Amino acid sequence: MRAISRTNLAEEAIEAIRSDILGKRWAVGDKLPNEAALSAMLSVSRGTVREAVRVLVSQGYLETRQGSGTYVRSTSDAGRPLTMARRASLRDQFEARLALDVEAARLTAIRKTPETVTELRRLLSERGTYDGGDKAGFIERDLAFHKAVIAASGNRAMVEIYDFFSASIAETIAATLGQDIPEPDMRAHADIVDAIETGNPDRADAAVRRFMAPVLAALDRMILS
Repeated sequence: MRAISRTNLAEEAIEAIRSDILGKRWAVGDKLPNEAALSAMLSVSRGTVREAVRVLVSQGYLETRQGSGTYVRSTSDAGRPLTMARRASLRDQFEARLALDVEAARLTAIRKTPETVTELRRLLSERGTYDGGDKAGFIERDLAFHKAVIAASGNRAMVEIYDFFSASIAETIAATLGQDIPEPDMRAHADIVDAIETGNPDRADAAVRRFMAPVLAALDRMILS
């Protein structure tokens, strides 16, 4: 099993474990190493391992048994039905992220300061646009921007929730860098900052929903196709 270079990318951990499953490293019914061992083997956090296992369970490769551990359910490529389930799961993640991003933007619009807006514009400039090169670095910069909006909301509980689901959120960002799901462009990101700057929470709310709408629409088409 290869080590993962970035600790916040559940997608890489998913692919590493899935490759070992398809490569028959473990037979059907075999118990996987525990969370701590997988974390050490992949050089990722235990939270990332949990997220990877959750996804592979949803795809039918693994199953978890309460009080016993995680076991291999299938060592074959599950094919289209599981691909559809994966897309549905990804839509759930985007919906959850939308709920957090919308409320954070509303609160940030109410509580923003000139310094808040300056910092968001700085992070957005550093984010740049994805050119097909350093995918992991781009995801980190994009995530930093969105986490800054959450932090500017002033709601500590939301910050902690966002941090807890950071691996899942990074996965949603990574999903938009492929060919099937559109990546919200710089204009869509800038619209959120512009709306926050007005101090109007409804405008901030609407900007985030516009930002996410093409992504959710694309996933709906993929699920139904």
